[in-house]
Amino acid sequence: MKAGDFLKQARGHMQDRAKTYDKPGGERSMPNAVAAFKAVTGVDMTPEQGWLFMAILKAVRAQQGEFKADNYEDGAAYFALAGEQAFEDQCGPKPQEFVDQYDKLEELTGQTRY
Repeated sequence: MKAGDFLKQARGHMQDRAKTYDKPGGERSMPNAVAAFKAVTGVDMTPEQGWLFMAILKAVRAQQGEFKADNYEDGAAYFALAGEQAFEDQCGPKPQEFVDQYDKLEELTGQTRY
């Protein structure tokens, strides 16, 4: 497998999750997960840190036992989700004009953002 193959698979997994959990913008459960984690443990974690935690978990699993592409595919997806969260947290929501242009590009190319 080449690097692009892992990224393609990661994107596919993200698209599948969006369908499975019926969320137009993709499955984004981390804010709820970190809130529940805090309620149970008292440890406060941001959603970005939650995604990063999952990426690290996959990196650790990749070092144990036999090769499993899933660890690398999921790790890439989690790291991308951490980046998305960091962007939203640090740069604010995307202006609607940008979103509209991006949606039009998706329509023309047949490519989705997830």
